[in-house]
Amino acid sequence: MSDLGYDVAHMLGAVVLLMSFALLYQRRLFSLLNVFTMQALALTATAAWQAYSHGEPHLYITALLTLVLKAILIPVALHRIVVKMKIHRTIEPALGIGLTMVAGVSLVTLSILLVLPVTADATALTRENLALSLSVVLLGLLMMISRRNAVSQVVGFMSIENGLILAAVGVAGMPLVVEMSVAFSVMVAFIIFGIFLFHIRERFDTLDMQKIESFRGESD
Repeated sequence: MSDLGYDVAHMLGAVVLLMSFALLYQRRLFSLLNVFTMQALALTATAAWQAYSHGEPHLYITALLTLVLKAILIPVALHRIVVKMKIHRTIEPALGIGLTMVAGVSLVTLSILLVLPVTADATALTRENLALSLSVVLLGLLMMISRRNAVSQVVGFMSIENGLILAAVGVAGMPLVVEMSVAFSVMVAFIIFGIFLFHIRERFDTLDMQKIESFRGESD
């Protein structure tokens, strides 16, 4: 890969990671969904660039699936769920934004320390791409832990899956069947999450996980 190809691939991966931090920073649901869309678009560009630079046409299919599912269908569906269910649109974090960002930086540092030593024989781009991917996965997990709203936790789960896709497209020779199975699994998970959200809303009239926990405490 030329120096330009390496720089572009590295920049696109860094944008995906930057969008993970932007997700942690958001306090309103619609802004959160917009940032998730931008992360999906950056991931789409990453897959398309890897397809072009490595000469792997099947990655164009991955890019197309990411664009359609993650950048269009899922954000639109979540937007409609928020509107239809009249969900409170301000996100109440379990941790303050400052503490969440510090935790996020710590997780990125941990990812680098874990990935780089065990991938010493891989190419520089593969090593950095895997470190970025693990960082995105851990930041998505942090978002699920640090947010009380169920919709924002769904977005955190989808962000974790974005990290897995970033890892798949960054490793040369990844079979298409693996990428197709990832896309199928995320659609199944999203449908399950959607049904789950509607049932929670009907039962508790809220999607705030702290309030739902209080209902359980009262029932005990």
